Amino acid sequence: MMALPTRDIVLIADDFALSEGVSAGITRLARAQRITGTSALVTLPRWNTDGAILAELRDVIAIGLHMNLTLGLPLGNMPSLAPEGRLPDVGTLVRRSVLGRLDRDEIAEEIVRQLRLFEAVVGHKPDFIDGHQHVHALPGVRDALIATVLQYYRSEPVRPLIRVPGDDPRALLRRPGARGKAMLLTLLSGGFARALAAAGLPANASFAGVTAFGDSEEEVRHDLEVAALEARGGLHLVMCHPGVPDAELAAHDPVTTRRGAELAVLSRDNPLTDRLRLVVRATPGGMIDWREEGAVSG
Repeated sequence: MMALPTRDIVLIADDFALSEGVSAGITRLARAQRITGTSALVTLPRWNTDGAILAELRDVIAIGLHMNLTLGLPLGNMPSLAPEGRLPDVGTLVRRSVLGRLDRDEIAEEIVRQLRLFEAVVGHKPDFIDGHQHVHALPGVRDALIATVLQYYRSEPVRPLIRVPGDDPRALLRRPGARGKAMLLTLLSGGFARALAAAGLPANASFAGVTAFGDSEEEVRHDLEVAALEARGGLHLVMCHPGVPDAELAAHDPVTTRRGAELAVLSRDNPLTDRLRLVVRATPGGMIDWREEGAVSG
């Protein structure tokens, strides 16, 4: 008898509600069960339109918050991080993080605002949390996030999965593309997995999806093959960025053509198809118990 494939890959589509085309592409993949979940930006105007779609998709995929501290406007007053009302670019945020110049209380208040807006529209708390440009894992930001999550989910029987965007340096050395970017991300998120474990919050065991954003479908397939090879047991989280390119997307993000190529490849059988994990809710409408899905937990 032929052995069934191991469904060990959790594929998360980032940036829901970034643009109409991105939301439409992710929705198409979700309904076809081609992804495990999606994480949503709630700070852009489109959230008020597209957020309700996630309430419908919640029965078939995991729904998470794509925490944002670098794009557009914050939901509330942030005199330290956004003194003129606009969030800083990621380079500025990283520098302030490394230098220890972040107001953790101010960041915690913004995280709460984003969590509350997510819940107000979807009707449920996020199943998982990650960050736009991975800012949630930065020193200073991570401390605010962990404290906020523990308080916000205190009455829930399970906790949300928190993405660890770094990986084992030995695995990164074997990665053929975007190695420098992945190494920097691993360096900046150093110690994050230990902090989550100490707080008892579930996290992925390994991570992939950092690429050079090549625009062709051939490059996308190759990147997915590499991501699949890097699974080493436990919950292997792979991020992706599918969508339909449009003018709204181009106004927010330089990665456009690549999103269309990812959407095309993920819509067909691809290197992750037979290993894609579709998560299960223990109770109808309830949250996902990520410990049952192979997450690392303290």
